[in-house]
Amino acid sequence: MQDETEQTLLVRLAERAGIVADYYDIAGNHHFTSDVTRRALLSAMGFSVDSPASLTQALQEWDEAPWLRPCDPVRILRVGEEGPPLSCYLAIEEGQEQSVTVEWQVLDESSAVIQTGQAGPGLSAAEVRIVNGRRLVRIEIPAPQSLSLGYYNLTVRTNGLVGDGDGTMRIIVAPRQCYVPASIEANQKLWGLALQLYSLSSNRNWGCGDFTDLGRIVEWAGKNLGAGLIGLNPLHALRNTTPYHISPYAPYSRLYLNELYIDPERLPEFFRSKEAQRQFHAPEFQARLQALRESRQVDYEAIAAAKRTMLNLAYDYFLTEAYSGVEPNLHPKTERAQRLEKFIQSEGAPLEVYATFQALEEERTLAQSEPVTWHDWPKQFLTPGPPVQEYATSHRNRVRFFQYIQWVASEQLTEIRLAAERLGMPIGLYHDLALGADRNGAEAWTYQSVLALGADCGAPPDAFAPDGQNWGLPPINPHALRASGYELLIRLLRNNFRSGGAIRLDHVMAFCRLFWIPRGRPASEGTYVQYPFEDLLAIVALESVRSKTLVIGEDLGTVPDWVREQLAKARVLSYRVFYFERNADGAMKSPGNYPTQSLAVVTTHDLPTLAGFWSGEDLHVRSRLGAFPDSATHRQAWDDRQRDKAAILSALRHEGLLTNGVTQDLATVPAMTNELSQAIHIYLARTPACIMLANLEDGLGELSQTNLPGTVDSHPNWTRKYAIRVDEIISDARLRQLGACLCSTRPLG
Repeated sequence: MQDETEQTLLVRLAERAGIVADYYDIAGNHHFTSDVTRRALLSAMGFSVDSPASLTQALQEWDEAPWLRPCDPVRILRVGEEGPPLSCYLAIEEGQEQSVTVEWQVLDESSAVIQTGQAGPGLSAAEVRIVNGRRLVRIEIPAPQSLSLGYYNLTVRTNGLVGDGDGTMRIIVAPRQCYVPASIEANQKLWGLALQLYSLSSNRNWGCGDFTDLGRIVEWAGKNLGAGLIGLNPLHALRNTTPYHISPYAPYSRLYLNELYIDPERLPEFFRSKEAQRQFHAPEFQARLQALRESRQVDYEAIAAAKRTMLNLAYDYFLTEAYSGVEPNLHPKTERAQRLEKFIQSEGAPLEVYATFQALEEERTLAQSEPVTWHDWPKQFLTPGPPVQEYATSHRNRVRFFQYIQWVASEQLTEIRLAAERLGMPIGLYHDLALGADRNGAEAWTYQSVLALGADCGAPPDAFAPDGQNWGLPPINPHALRASGYELLIRLLRNNFRSGGAIRLDHVMAFCRLFWIPRGRPASEGTYVQYPFEDLLAIVALESVRSKTLVIGEDLGTVPDWVREQLAKARVLSYRVFYFERNADGAMKSPGNYPTQSLAVVTTHDLPTLAGFWSGEDLHVRSRLGAFPDSATHRQAWDDRQRDKAAILSALRHEGLLTNGVTQDLATVPAMTNELSQAIHIYLARTPACIMLANLEDGLGELSQTNLPGTVDSHPNWTRKYAIRVDEIISDARLRQLGACLCSTRPLG
């Protein structure tokens, strides 16, 4: 039997670290956190918890940690408000206060000093503590005043002390609320079209949708459909290898773009390179491209190989044409090369580290006979320290290649954003920021110090997943994140907010609490870990206002009411899915019961399309895959679906939207029709939700859903292309009719 004292210590440490003792799932079932789970999650956070002595030591270090640094790592202030005093912690012998002074400076983001101050001699101790035999004194200095929105460094210098009394604190001055566009402020109701970019087919792309295809869709939707926005899957960088590294929600890095979306034929250096043109026009290469275009599924590896080959050739020519000097001392001599260098400089160290990781991974892949991850690299490359910097310097040409890839991707995406603005689209591009990243990818390597690599994140049991979900992604360690000044979060938001007018934050509840699971264990063994919600929400608001980006929080699943209340106060839009918006009796909520501060959509990438929902295609697929434990469970799911369909018809009848002899009798509409699909979309368009999205697959009557959760290689997730090509999409009568219906219900004015 476990020692009672050890169990008590374990519970106390878990409580301090934000691991909850219990939680209720969406069905009201009460779950208690086991000691096995506590120990595993504490270990993943970096605590030593293998004995009573180590637990005691960990508790002591936790309590003493604030006293052992001159100042806290970060403080959030609200613009226009006076914050409480800031604390400094100094080792001062008794009576020495009279001879010690503390000086501080506030530096803005350009490192200019904008405020200074001094306390002492004659410091007043707010609190005294003896730690490791040293007398530590907490003194208070006034918080900086009248700072505008942004990030600042407060540096503290102590005079008259023996030892280190200098420290730095990041000051973040944030608004109370996120940015909301003028159109929405004026109570305009917008609608948009959502699509999976890789799923677009065309006669000219290389086997998957690219930025040129997206540009055509944006122009068509803005000019001809009257859409106010185009919603996209996450465009994050992927490894692009099936089946495990193609999900946009488990990316290689969320900070950068997937090179598969680059259109190489828009690069000047691609056309000027004789070698690139020779290989491109070779019959064998053209045959490969034609096969990739004609395939009904995206062949990630083949497309990536084709584009990487041509990007390499284009880059080689670019170096020769646009630079002078000898590697590594190349000097830009053309305007285009200067633009690349400006991009590299503006992106700074994060892009340098990312590109270096790619160069290292490329080299290690060629050197190893078997696949390896960065966890298996030589010791000097396991973290992005000085040896990695030396590698980057000695491999400058290759590192610049990967920076070049991000530059051309960013330029092509920026062109589309600017085109949407010229078209007068109130939002333009609507992006999606994934919850996490692959633990074997570039982001995890770069920011491993703030990740809990010994844990996974997921979700507790709910109606969607009765056994809970384990997503296999490492969660961010909230304590390490705060100690870093929230650097990863700031960088993620900034990089993703800058290329569109709106963004969806996947699983927004993670800003408050996230369901952690011991690494490799089922979701049933997980529990919640709490996050500094107010701080994180403040940073979201700051980056939103700075980039003028509307924020939508994907708040599906187990969401406490108070979390939605806080998100609403911050003007984060709620994400409302038609299938899930029900009253207690199972009836569909009427349009008037949707919140104004929300985005309404029929379905998502993880749910059936309208055609699939109506036919039960998702239930048939799950049955074939053995997802139902027995025939009774399968029958129950089918019966539930019939009731759901009847509830939808009832709601549409109440709104006067049933036509052509359709009644509440399911027999009158055995399959999804274009008319019924339009009626459901008009139903959503009538809601007060400030944004309504229609999914391209529903407008086209697609049967199969994008992703079937719980499957990886047993179902073709993330690979399906739309049944018709871009040229046909932009002339499709169904989409034209849908656009006309939505414009009449939600006119742009």
